[in-house]
Amino acid sequence: MKLTGILALVLAVSGAILPSVAVAQEGYREPSAEASAILDIPPPPAASASPDGNWMVLTTLQGMPGIAERAVEMVRLGGVRVNVETNGPYDTKVYDRHSTYTGRGTSYHLINLRTGEERDLAAPATNLGPPMWSPDGESFAFLHTADHGIELWLANATDGTVRRLTGPSINVASSIASSSDAPCTWLSDSRRILCQFVPADRGPAPKRGVPTGPAVQQTDGEKAPVWTYTNLLTDEYDERLFDYYMTAQPMMVDVASGEQKPFGEPGIYEALTPSADGDYVLATRIVRPYSYLVPASRFPKQVDILAADGTLVRELASLPLNTAGPENMGWAQPGERWHQWRPSSLAALVYVEPLDAGNPAVEADYRDRLLVLEAPFTDDPREILRTEDRIVPTAPDGGSRGQFAFTARGEKVMAGQFSWATRDTQMWLADATANGSEARLLWSHNSDDWYGDPGEPVTLAGGALLRQDGDWIYLTGEGGSPAGDHPFLDRFNLATGQTERLFSTEGESYETVVAVLDDDARRIVTRYETGTTPANYRMLDLAGGSQMALTRIAQPEHALSWSSKQLVNYTRSDGVPLSGTLYLPPNYREGDKVPTIVWAYPREFASKQGAGQVRGSPYRYSGRSNRVSSDYLLFLTQGYAVLADAAMPIVGGLEANDTYVEQLVANAQAAVDMLVDAGVTERSTVGIAGHSYGAFMTANLLAHSDIFAAGYALSGAYNRTLTPFGFQRERRTYWEVPEVYYAMSPFMHAPDINEPILLFHGEIDSNTGTYPIQSQRFYHALKGLGATAKLEMMPYEDHAYVARESRLHTLAEAFDWFDTYVRHAE
Repeated sequence: MKLTGILALVLAVSGAILPSVAVAQEGYREPSAEASAILDIPPPPAASASPDGNWMVLTTLQGMPGIAERAVEMVRLGGVRVNVETNGPYDTKVYDRHSTYTGRGTSYHLINLRTGEERDLAAPATNLGPPMWSPDGESFAFLHTADHGIELWLANATDGTVRRLTGPSINVASSIASSSDAPCTWLSDSRRILCQFVPADRGPAPKRGVPTGPAVQQTDGEKAPVWTYTNLLTDEYDERLFDYYMTAQPMMVDVASGEQKPFGEPGIYEALTPSADGDYVLATRIVRPYSYLVPASRFPKQVDILAADGTLVRELASLPLNTAGPENMGWAQPGERWHQWRPSSLAALVYVEPLDAGNPAVEADYRDRLLVLEAPFTDDPREILRTEDRIVPTAPDGGSRGQFAFTARGEKVMAGQFSWATRDTQMWLADATANGSEARLLWSHNSDDWYGDPGEPVTLAGGALLRQDGDWIYLTGEGGSPAGDHPFLDRFNLATGQTERLFSTEGESYETVVAVLDDDARRIVTRYETGTTPANYRMLDLAGGSQMALTRIAQPEHALSWSSKQLVNYTRSDGVPLSGTLYLPPNYREGDKVPTIVWAYPREFASKQGAGQVRGSPYRYSGRSNRVSSDYLLFLTQGYAVLADAAMPIVGGLEANDTYVEQLVANAQAAVDMLVDAGVTERSTVGIAGHSYGAFMTANLLAHSDIFAAGYALSGAYNRTLTPFGFQRERRTYWEVPEVYYAMSPFMHAPDINEPILLFHGEIDSNTGTYPIQSQRFYHALKGLGATAKLEMMPYEDHAYVARESRLHTLAEAFDWFDTYVRHAE
């Protein structure tokens, strides 16, 4: 008989029936040699095209780092982790247009897109950052992380020369507080770079002394429904460390001579952005008082306009501490946000101001307005757009932040608005000049409608200007369809609203547009792959019909190359269409019944129509695993079938979670019914697994059904009362709907989990809501209640594990767990 009720759980975790918990430190394990070899396949290179479309840099990326690289000394300050030796980020990323790989570059390969000439560049052999192209496209700068600091280097595209511009003195710490990872910015003349430097007279880091008092936090009576952030400041000593590592001296670097001139005063600069004409710099500084409740990106800020010599022109805004709720739930910075230069000969700033104090709970006819302020910045700003919902950026910028997109000469700006409640998006074209004309709606779209997504605007590399040919601009998207994704390139007429398709993936392949090289889109760079051939870059001449291979990555010979896969469609009991990608192991013969793993991640939808649309493609290359969240493919080497990205829609808009458990179980039941009916597996030999919200799903399915034989979960959250102010797309608080938080928390239903579960969690997980304590307390409950469970805390790992030792070990343990409890399930 199962123990039920909260009383048993409380007794268990309080120790009344909890035996002593055995703690053991085991060594790292490795799975089979074949699985290890597949994980060791290096990631594909990242591609970056110059703004003029003449050059392409391919950055070779390092594979999995060793655990020793993760074990360096770092400090956690205001949501930022700083490598104390380099004054740079502890976690480094190299950005690709389509994927983000944790790690650094190891070499640059330069291709002349006009002639086809190729050359390797003589850059340092390790720890290279992404290319930062000059506006004229003749050279690119990059950061090199040396042993004791970060250097600025320059590569000339014409002659291939590479030289160092600075010593190991670049300060990256303050820019990573804003998630930009960009402490250096080119000026429009392509002759100067504005960088943040470690102050020359900084001295040694402060030491912790005897406390002078307690660390105090006090409310002001205002509601502040913030999420559960990590790596926060905790006391006065942390504040001193924050000042020490984040303070930078801006310097103007002459790329010809290497001369460095101080620009303005030292400070904690979240961003320093020159105007297009080079006459002004927008400076955003983090200022006191700091907070122990939110990360540095939400600390008070001072936004100023500086002259070309660094003197103050205008104090634009003093932004208060941002204790608003999450942006993806309709909240906004209480003051101005998204300050961005208009790319025009006359300097002007475009930015957003909330009309509801940033609070979506406030009744308001309009939520936001878009403003423009022109040089010499003595007049009041002019409103150019007012929206009923939140204004959002329109184009990615290569990192984790976005930007607005402007037409040629910066006369018009594209801005979107998004409704959290309905998922509706409208795209507007507003007059970004002082003349004033009414904004015009370009299109409307619901984000749940994957098939109807119009795409996102294409901008010139590294900038906010749209790639434009007269009234025509370009849009790229995934091209969702019932047969799977078919990425596309369209051109869209801003005057007439007419759309024409220029390119789309054809046949059994998956090809994404990486760059549009010309204003008329004659030449484009794509990344082409199939289910059995790895991704390679190529340049297509859309007018002439020719193509040029830019990379030649060969297909490796291993088990995944011979695994078959197909898009499968099935239906939930209430009629919602579902889908997934079914992988069958090598040498699978029809009629064989093999153990199976279902990997999934639940997503919320406003309507059944959107929930039932197919997402993903069966024609993406499956011959390697980019990250821990796709390592499930390696189960194919062990003879398992894999149902990947099994649809787990939770339908119902803002109240979707009211029936989360029921819908989740119905999704899972439909998936297993399909697998059994197809003759792939037996009901008794199916396991469930997932990462993050997929881990949360895994535990819930084991608690609320007997569909699966066992499960394993990576970096999940299991007690929703520990995230009381909302999670995922749930914006109601725990105190508003305690029954929903209770029903959705597998911790509360731990007595009902009678299938084995394997838990992993990174010891330094920085993801909002998935504190390591989530897995630790969940395991304690399972242990106390006599469940079959195992918890493994991964040293030096974040939300997603990156060290080679960690990923190999995780896979070896998961193989053994499923072999014991799924393949040989009783």
